[in-house]
This record gives sequence, structure tokens and C-alpha cells, in this order.
Amino acid sequence: MKTTPDMGTRRFGRVNWLGVATLAEREMRRFMAVWTQTVAGPLVTAGLFILIFNLAIGPRRGEVMGVPFMHFLAPGILMMTVIQNAFANTSSSIMVAKVQGNIVDTLMPPLSAAELVAGYIIGGIGRGLLVGVVILLAMVLMLGISVEHPLWVLVFVLLGATVLGGLGMIAAIYANKFDQMAAITNFVITPLSFLSGTFYSLEALPPVMQTLSHINPMFYMIDGVRYGVLGVSDSSPWLGLAVCASVAVAILLTCWAFFRSGYRLKP
Repeated sequence: MKTTPDMGTRRFGRVNWLGVATLAEREMRRFMAVWTQTVAGPLVTAGLFILIFNLAIGPRRGEVMGVPFMHFLAPGILMMTVIQNAFANTSSSIMVAKVQGNIVDTLMPPLSAAELVAGYIIGGIGRGLLVGVVILLAMVLMLGISVEHPLWVLVFVLLGATVLGGLGMIAAIYANKFDQMAAITNFVITPLSFLSGTFYSLEALPPVMQTLSHINPMFYMIDGVRYGVLGVSDSSPWLGLAVCASVAVAILLTCWAFFRSGYRLKP
């Protein structure tokens, strides 16, 4: 004789794969619905960066770390665009849901804290990967760059999108209004991404600035992608892998703790 499960009993096994896939699909549909803003916009911005640097100083800059300046610049812009989009996707999704008061629609379904984190992170990674693939193809076709270590590129792109997607979730959970979210973006995320070696090699910096740059995890993300594309880097890719993986684990655990406790999410 069959018995009806008690109220509140999970009916999906250890992991609610359907729920995670549905949340991830919702996040991807959300940014694809406004693709001109979320995908085309960042691509145009990345193209303008490369065009302006090429017109302003590209021909006269000479080589950096043994490669042409534009080749050196392109992987940094690629990774900076990926991580900024991953951050924007998760932060805007949660922030809008909080402000509109419909975050409860995400918290009520039978999804654990880890499953909620996974769904949001997959959405952020999806947006970052989409933008990154298009920029990478443009680099190969327009600049004639050949990718030296594709696996390293993929690993650092995934780790970078995971870290910034997680940071986007933390920022949106902490912020109670759009002004606070904008302050976090303008005074934390943007400076860290611009001061991460995107436009320069650490060899050009004084020792103190080099030391400070090594504290910035975004430096290792961009340096890792540069190694994957060009085969040159300021630091060991293995060190970058260890740093990025450690930061990713710490951030994901923080996100899990926030969702589990309902910090600034539940009344």
C-alpha cells in the first residue's frame, strides 16, 4: 500500500536536477531576452577597447612579453568582459527580484541552498561563456591569434565566471537598493578588474604595485587566460589555478551560507 510522503519531504532524491536545470534555464532566458543589452553591448565595448588602443598606441608600443601589444591586450579584454558579465548576470537577477519583492518565487520551490547557488552560477557562467566565445573568435579571425593552450583558457574562464558570479550573488544579497549595488560595482569590481593586468604587464610596475597586484585574484584570472591564449604570463598558471580555485570555493560556500540562512533574503 502506497503512502503519501509527509509535507515538506523531498521527492526528488538527493539532488533536484530538474529544479536546478529550470533555474539555470530561467537565468539564461532572462539575459537572452534582452541580448542587445546583455550580449551585444559588452561585445561592442570590447571591440572599442581594442580599436582605441590600436589607434592610439598600438603601432608604436612595440612588443610586450615578447608578443605584439594588441595580442597581449586581447586576452585581458576577453577575460575582463567575461567576469564583468558573470557578475552583472547574477547580481542583477537577485537585486531585481529583491526590489520587486518576487524573490520568494525563487526561494519557495523545493530547492536547497546549494541547488539555488548552482542554478544562479550556471546562468552567470553561461552569459560569460557566450560573450567570451564570440570575442575569442573575433581575436582569432581579426588579429590572427592562435590559441596555444585551449584547456587552460577554458579552465580560467570557468573559474573566473564562477568567482565573479558568486561575488555578484553576495553583492546583491547584501545590497538593499540599486544605489548600494552601483557603489559595489563602481568602487570594488571595476577597480579590481582594471587594475588586474588587463592593459599592462606587471613588469612595468614598481615593486610595491607588483606585490599589491598579486593580492588581486582577478590578476590570476586574466594572467591565466593570457597564458592559455599566448603561452606567456606574469606568474605560474598553476599558482593562478590554485588561487582561483580556492577563492571560488570560499565564495560559493559564502553564497550557500547566505541562502541557507536567508540572510537579507527572507523577512
